[in-house]
Amino acid sequence: MAKSESPLTGKALLQKVKELGHLPKRETAKECGYYSTTKDGNIRVNLSGFYDALLEAKGIVLDAEGSKDGRGREASYRVKVHKNGQIVIGAAYTQEMDLRPGDEFQVKLGYKHIHLARLDDDDDTEAA
Repeated sequence: MAKSESPLTGKALLQKVKELGHLPKRETAKECGYYSTTKDGNIRVNLSGFYDALLEAKGIVLDAEGSKDGRGREASYRVKVHKNGQIVIGAAYTQEMDLRPGDEFQVKLGYKHIHLARLDDDDDTEAA
């Protein structure tokens, strides 16, 4: 079976699904390119991706905001201080702000709040 460069989407996906209507759903998804090959050589069909692409091709968007972090949880914008005194800001927030490893911030303490001010790459000193 020849796999295309990328899975079919849009009108091409709808047409192929119509052509393969006689096949089981797993086989249809596989023929449309929604599969991967494991290290053992087994084929894993991505039905979730197939169904998402099919819905999108029909004009149905379920997650318009795209706010989830891929694990089914949404960012709560609340954190707790850990036993060791640290506060962890999760990946959902850093992804939303397009932060990269090595980005630096200045911590500004206020009355009952902490403000993180992102430092630009060319800022070596902070103006008071």
